[in-house]
Amino acid sequence: MKSELISHSYLDYAATTPVSQEVAAAMQPYFSQMYGNPSSIHQYGQQADSAIEEARLVMAAIFKVTPKEVIFTSCGSESDNLALRGAALAAREQRNASHILTSPVEHPAVSRTAEQLARLFGFELEMLPVDEFGRVRAVDVAARLRPETAVVSVMAANNEIGTINPVDQIGAVCRQAGIPFHTDAVQAAAHIAMDLSSLPIDLVSLGAHKLYGPKGIGALIVREGTPLLPVQTGGGQEHGLRAGTSNTPYIVGQAVAFQQAALQREQHRGKLIEMRDHLIRTVLETVPHSQLTGHPQERLPNHASFVFKGVDGNQLLMVLDGRGFACSSGSACKTGSPEPSAVIKALGLAPQWALGSLRVTLSHLTTEEEIEAFLNTLPDAVHRVRMLRG
Repeated sequence: MKSELISHSYLDYAATTPVSQEVAAAMQPYFSQMYGNPSSIHQYGQQADSAIEEARLVMAAIFKVTPKEVIFTSCGSESDNLALRGAALAAREQRNASHILTSPVEHPAVSRTAEQLARLFGFELEMLPVDEFGRVRAVDVAARLRPETAVVSVMAANNEIGTINPVDQIGAVCRQAGIPFHTDAVQAAAHIAMDLSSLPIDLVSLGAHKLYGPKGIGALIVREGTPLLPVQTGGGQEHGLRAGTSNTPYIVGQAVAFQQAALQREQHRGKLIEMRDHLIRTVLETVPHSQLTGHPQERLPNHASFVFKGVDGNQLLMVLDGRGFACSSGSACKTGSPEPSAVIKALGLAPQWALGSLRVTLSHLTTEEEIEAFLNTLPDAVHRVRMLRG
């Protein structure tokens, strides 16, 4: 069953990316030719297992870790769950630690996991302060660490507003105190090189579909010596930390996607920043009562995000979609009543601003013509949505 796409300009690359031709080609043989279960000892199984271990070597080389520190998961959200839940439960088992420290601008895979650990498992959850750009300061982490802190989790770069956190400084504070530090790098990994041989980070969550890999595959890097209890039990796959039959084609595809991202990152960075900054300047100049969200400089190179006073972000998305532009918003519609996201709320924006969020994320595939067409469309789209609200 085919469906026609209304949107002809895709500007939502932080949500997901298309699978690259190279990734698709690398995956294809493992669906129908080399299809063995990698846990089987016969030739078919050995063939699949060899492909998985080669992918593990590739991922390890990119992040400067040992292969056994790379744990394959089903996605970034699962990696976040395993990191936070696994580290918290291990810390409580080993040293009776029950304090979790995170920020109010985390991805729901972190924030809702932390909330469940507090609500159902008796952990104490403390939120770090963020500045007007949604950024966490290392000094604030240091001030709140305790001997009974089980784990600290602060994302490397924010998915909604693009702000990059100083995870090197935060990690150094945690390392000095002997507290495990986790960062969600699902958005950051495509654009920021992470050398974990020098970065003081214990747990790093990754996902393939943000950098032209397939959906449904991710990884968690667990530095050696980091206590972690498995969340998904069963067979002994992934060094006993994540049970389940290994997804060979997707694991292979993920490794190719990360390899391509590492090779092409600097090649694309300059052009992305140029397009991003032009988009931000023009929106702020041409749309009345508009404001950038996130840090003006310390932000992802492909990421632009705004709030517009007196605008319903969901309505704006629908108007833009109808005019051929696929974007995203920080607001979510709950039981018919639009409310700002937790990230937008944490920025302290007034209610008349907070509902009108818009995220525009670019790619090396984005053309200057697409950006100009979007910039010519947005002012009238915002005006029309404001008229709808009266």
